[in-house]
Amino acid sequence: MTDQIRTGTPGWLLPTSLFTDHYELTMLEASLQSGAAHRRSVFEVFTRRLAEGRRYGVVAGTGRLLEGLAAFRFGSEELDFLAENRVVGDQTLRWLADFRFSGNIYGYAEGEAFFPYSPLLQIESTFAEACILETYLLSVLNYDSAVASAASRMTSAADGRPCIEMGSRRINEESAVAAARAAAIAGFSSTSNLAAGLRYGVHTVGTAAHSFTLLHDSERDAFEAQVAALGRDTTLLVDTFDVEAGVRTAVEVAGTELRNVRLDSGDLVEQAHWVRSLLDELGNHRTGIMVTSDLDEYAIAHLQSAPVDSYGVGTRLVTGSGAPTASMVYKLVSRQDGAGQWTDVAKASFGKGSVGGRKSASRQLDGAGRATAELIGVNRPAGADADDRPLQHTFMQDGELMPGWTGPEAVTRAADRHQASRAELPAAVRRLQPGEPVIPTVFADV
Repeated sequence: MTDQIRTGTPGWLLPTSLFTDHYELTMLEASLQSGAAHRRSVFEVFTRRLAEGRRYGVVAGTGRLLEGLAAFRFGSEELDFLAENRVVGDQTLRWLADFRFSGNIYGYAEGEAFFPYSPLLQIESTFAEACILETYLLSVLNYDSAVASAASRMTSAADGRPCIEMGSRRINEESAVAAARAAAIAGFSSTSNLAAGLRYGVHTVGTAAHSFTLLHDSERDAFEAQVAALGRDTTLLVDTFDVEAGVRTAVEVAGTELRNVRLDSGDLVEQAHWVRSLLDELGNHRTGIMVTSDLDEYAIAHLQSAPVDSYGVGTRLVTGSGAPTASMVYKLVSRQDGAGQWTDVAKASFGKGSVGGRKSASRQLDGAGRATAELIGVNRPAGADADDRPLQHTFMQDGELMPGWTGPEAVTRAADRHQASRAELPAAVRRLQPGEPVIPTVFADV
């Protein structure tokens, strides 16, 4: 813990160095022995394709991985494990004991839309330093971006109605925090996850489950207890037994100041219309209706015509709504040779090829500020017009973290950035039907 505090790492973040595949350390060992480990190299993170039928993706997770990189250290426990299991030899163990990332990291800002072959993250360092980061970087970016991409479709379908992230019980505990953070970047207004609130300043909400009603001798007793503890500005779950009786009891207990009633089962469209009529009949014109129950972007779109005020989304959000990974890869695109000269390199495998060379990226915009293409330059700047918007930023320089990319403030800025990025895309971005990316990716002079 002392070392974490000294390096500025959040106290809750344990070492991340063994979130690493075994083969990364065997490559490290072999390249240290050959002498090639110290060659300067450029690795890039990109995806060859979007999730099936998706029209855009959303970058998320960069702030988390930058925080984790500060904790990417090999202490005595990690080194003893590697030695005892003969993963690497003494020379490599000595190198790992002194490891501190000292290179440069560039990339797309969180909240930015991305497309096939967008150079989302670039690592410039020695081969050794970049090599051992592969699995950690991809595990963070692939999951967080998958959740953010799904969340963006959901908030778009909600069309201004608040969405609440509540999927923590459907995934492991750290993924739950990551999902809440990614959802906030893509426009969700709040989360049920308290750790996300503590670490990243995401607004947290919560009231009661069906078990709370079942604990009490009657539904009325449960509602009275909740209102006594939380006030009338709360949400009462009205479908434990009979919805009509639940709504009537909720109004009798909380009166016209009741914030919301929640529906968690049945035909939500039909029920929402019926409950809205009943609330109005009882004089609760300002009491809203919150709906939950395995919602996704399609269900939210289906509920557009219903008098729903907010959506609670769980399982489908935290599993990427059918696309649990963004399919990002990490490839070496440029390196120095033995004489110190830079050379472009690329994988040529069938169906898995890559483009060599260091990339730059700009969003091509028309005169109205509407995006028309993702411009990728190879070993040259991308875009030549004044309207083109550069997409890459510097996150780390010579191992030093640039300010503004981590912590709660970064999440807020990323959410604002996402709204602006999505707004400049063509109108087809709002369509949920399967289709091609809304703008093409265009390589210059490849």
